[in-house]
Amino acid sequence: MNIPRRVNIVEVGPRDGLQNEKTVLTPVQRADLAMRLAGCGLRRIEAGSFVAEKMVPQMAGGGEVFARLKNNGAARFSALVPNMRGLEDALRAGVGEVAVFAAASETFSQKNINCSIAESVQRFAQVARAAHANGVAVRGYVSCIAGCPYEGGVKTAAVADLTARLVDIGCGEVSLGDTIGVGTVPVVQKVVAAAAKMVDASQLAVHFHDTHGQALVNIRAALEAGVATVDSAVAGLGGCPFAPGAAGNAATEDVVYMLRGMDVATGVDLQPLVDTAWHVSRLLKRAPASRTARAMAALTHAGTAAT
Repeated sequence: MNIPRRVNIVEVGPRDGLQNEKTVLTPVQRADLAMRLAGCGLRRIEAGSFVAEKMVPQMAGGGEVFARLKNNGAARFSALVPNMRGLEDALRAGVGEVAVFAAASETFSQKNINCSIAESVQRFAQVARAAHANGVAVRGYVSCIAGCPYEGGVKTAAVADLTARLVDIGCGEVSLGDTIGVGTVPVVQKVVAAAAKMVDASQLAVHFHDTHGQALVNIRAALEAGVATVDSAVAGLGGCPFAPGAAGNAATEDVVYMLRGMDVATGVDLQPLVDTAWHVSRLLKRAPASRTARAMAALTHAGTAAT
């Protein structure tokens, strides 16, 4: 199959990446990270969320984050919202795009947002209507597309059906997320094909965690199936507070390096992105999970030592 000649990257590091980190960055630091990422050429950046601070303290101060991002016209900054209250906070902050999140597993839905899948869709339908009424775009996430930490296997038909329901309530794009990183190429191919029968492939994105080291090959499988939008996180940040054992997201710099080698355009400048990966990793007091960030740093240091 043909791979898209251009891939849109949705950078989720400032939200999905940081929400599971033990070191809590300040709103100023998180806004600075989002701006640095925009400076690398990333044009879609999930910069925060408006959730209960007691549940996800890493995302506290979302209003301040977005207040600092208002004057950047090049990138579109989005926020995750769980309900109408979150949407109202996002609207007050001037957010131009919000994301809602449902799960293909009933147990995960209850653990994550304290309601059934059907109830979550009803809740998000209200959010989507209100968002559209205020000129705000809506994106949807489907969690646990390849497996659930509580139930194990997840039915492909459940993923495809939920994807269609999210589009029906007003999500312009739905990101299929392997929340615990257990997916393999055949599973990804099957899930994407099933979802693409329900909605247009242009409305699909993919979101892979790298628990078993399969994120990049799964991304390629999704691209071959017609998907042209990929979520990733700088430095491989991430995990999930409600998915024990889940590793970080596919690292944005690894994705960009791979796509550059395939002659696929992203509009992202790799070296500043690697610099940003090391910047945020220093704030978090650890090295990047990204192979590309570590390899390019090693090459730089080797070259410096040789001169």
